[in-house]
Amino acid sequence: MSTNTALLDTPREGTLPPRPHPEPLLREALGDALKSFRMDKGVTLRELAETACVSPGYLSELERGRKEVSSELLASVCHALGVSVSDVLIEAAGSMALQSVAEELVRV
Repeated sequence: MSTNTALLDTPREGTLPPRPHPEPLLREALGDALKSFRMDKGVTLRELAETACVSPGYLSELERGRKEVSSELLASVCHALGVSVSDVLIEAAGSMALQSVAEELVRV
């Protein structure tokens, strides 16, 4: 049995290839989506925090993409907004995809 090895242009051990733009972070996209849904509903941060049983400060951190959201907390916030978790995830994924496509177009 023979083994074939493909050699790719790889960086030397211990170095990473330069990345022109970092990929968008899921926590940032989720935060943007949550804030967008909240604003569309005309709900204040404080009102949503109270309904979702989370502190306004923590909710603010989530919306700014500074904190990772657990699935339970995401479900609570979505329920308080009257939207499904899948709607928020689809919105977040769509914005991440659009950002990646826009960055690719800039490079071309």
